[in-house]
Amino acid sequence: MEDNFNKHLGNKLKLRRLALGLTQTKVAKAINVTFQQIQKYEKGTNGVSSLRLLQLSNYLKVPINYFFEDFSEYLINLEKSKEGHMNVNYNFLVKLYSELTDDQKIKFSKNLNINSQISKVG
Repeated sequence: MEDNFNKHLGNKLKLRRLALGLTQTKVAKAINVTFQQIQKYEKGTNGVSSLRLLQLSNYLKVPINYFFEDFSEYLINLEKSKEGHMNVNYNFLVKLYSELTDDQKIKFSKNLNINSQISKVG
């Protein structure tokens, strides 16, 4: 399943990069990797760490679930969700959060507080 996901993610990355008219080199510089690494991501030969995935999501201006929203394994699990709402991959989120620096965690917490206050008001 992991190999399939790497290929799927690579295709999604390439599609979005091309849609934005970006080169592999430009994306690589933006997330501080070599363009060869971007090539390996796009071919599906290398997996993408959760931190790099977050950086790609941010740079390519797509939500993080863009990369796996139409992945068949994800959709099967989503269909199994009894309430029909978006099934969140908590293991992924925990891993992602654990890779943040202390400063990033503070910023993240502040954003959560602001968003929860806005939703309570709205």
